[in-house]
Amino acid sequence: MSRPHGEEKGYLALILHAHLPFVRHPENRHHLEELWLFEAITDTYLPLLDLMEGWVEDGIPFHLTMSITPPLASMLADPLLQRRYVEHLERSIALAHREMRRTQHQPHVHRLARMYRDRFLHARKAFLQRYRADLLNAFSRFRAHGLELIASAATHALLPLTEPHISAAAAQIRAGVEHHRQVFRETPCGFWLPECGYSPNLDHLLVKEGIRYTIVDTHGVLHARPRPLYAVYSPVYTPRGLAVFGRDVETSKQVWSATEGYPGDPVYREFYRDIGYDLPWEELSPYLPWGVRTDTGFKYHRITGRTHHKEFYDPDLAQERAREHARNFVFNRIHQIRYLAQHMDRKPVVVAPYDAELFGHWWFEGPWFLDEVIRHVHRNQHEFRLTTPKKYLEEHPTHQVAEVATSTWGYMGYFEVWLNGSNDWIYRHLHEASRRMQELAEAFERPTPIEERALNQAARELMLAQSSDWAFIMKTNTVVEYAVRRTKEHLHRFFLLADQLELRSVDANFLAALESRDNLLPWVDYRSYRSAPALPTSRGESAGAAGTRLPASTTLPAFSRT
Repeated sequence: MSRPHGEEKGYLALILHAHLPFVRHPENRHHLEELWLFEAITDTYLPLLDLMEGWVEDGIPFHLTMSITPPLASMLADPLLQRRYVEHLERSIALAHREMRRTQHQPHVHRLARMYRDRFLHARKAFLQRYRADLLNAFSRFRAHGLELIASAATHALLPLTEPHISAAAAQIRAGVEHHRQVFRETPCGFWLPECGYSPNLDHLLVKEGIRYTIVDTHGVLHARPRPLYAVYSPVYTPRGLAVFGRDVETSKQVWSATEGYPGDPVYREFYRDIGYDLPWEELSPYLPWGVRTDTGFKYHRITGRTHHKEFYDPDLAQERAREHARNFVFNRIHQIRYLAQHMDRKPVVVAPYDAELFGHWWFEGPWFLDEVIRHVHRNQHEFRLTTPKKYLEEHPTHQVAEVATSTWGYMGYFEVWLNGSNDWIYRHLHEASRRMQELAEAFERPTPIEERALNQAARELMLAQSSDWAFIMKTNTVVEYAVRRTKEHLHRFFLLADQLELRSVDANFLAALESRDNLLPWVDYRSYRSAPALPTSRGESAGAAGTRLPASTTLPAFSRT
């Protein structure tokens, strides 16, 4: 039996950030990078929906927070990409049948080939029949059962790096919030900052758009001024009224780390071993229309250890290990929350944010783990409840006021991944484009219809160039050529449109081609780039001002449901 409502000692807030860069290439029949979306649908998004269906059917209450970024939402809703995903499934099913024939005298591998066949068949049935290709509506339905959807920036720009042009950050935020309103028919309370990138210049922009809370990495809260009394286990309010939750370190390492965490267990499936690289090309070529070797999703080996030799994967053993790890995760949260509750005057909240794609794509067993966590919390423990940041603030509205520190998540915790020798060349061009976009927005008070279309498309091209994904890829040295090309292409398109607008001579055919190709953010409004209001200057409100004192705590108005 669970404790009666209100007797729990604290809360766990699981937050999944679902994002992929906008990759859509109608000019090519087959484009390799579109696989990122197809793999994520099969490995992560459909399995997550399966989990929620199961929880609802079994009467298991769950509270889960999830962001679905505008680039991802736009791709999920795109008929071209939906069609291409089904074609990808058909190729995968055909390859599965071929693999079953090839491995018929290898019982262990044959069983795995059959598992993948069933997996792809299930994905096709769920995508086409259960959800009718509309995964956004599928996720939206679960808001009635405990899922909270939150907004994010228009194209996943690392917002602090849009400075010195604060209007660029304001436009990213406004377009992201408006996209969420239009797609999900609600005003979001929460906002996922791309890469958890925060600086004190952002909070008033978020509050202005109706955002009530966001999440930052641990050190963003720990280095706040004044230092928060309860570390990351209670949110703080910024002086402008934004509630900020900090990421818990322990839950992060247990699930994220490939060396210290669960995903590195030797019985789990090896991500980097795929038949796409193992089998002869002549056997694979009919199923790889891109003309190059790439992952097929057929992975027959387990991690085994730090060795090139890999044992075959055993899904039953891996599933049981995922359940063991889930129970260990819950056990650790019980003792963590029990300890915190002894030293706090309110119920602690442990905030555990993850990239959604970790569960299923990078960590194949992740959905089994997540399923068992939710079920184990419901079934066997009485010390804490699942919650969302919104629900926590509704129940606990009074918190300390502090100026949260500039920070990101990821390597070194600041901007080193996205601003270094491999990618720093992009920022002078992005800043120049932001400056010109602001000038255009202020110059065109009453544009003609085609000029307004061109202004809005220029905003889209700038936003696409600002995506943090390109700088990340350049740093990690994966598909660098593609990331560089995408950055240059969007900047080039922007500057061509800007030149045409300044000459009052928009090329209608060129504009139509761009609108057809880069067709995300249909509700973007170029006017968002007009000069942003000045930042609050009252030193009495600033935690960073020498000699000033903030009130110990404050209460903001209660949330109202849309």
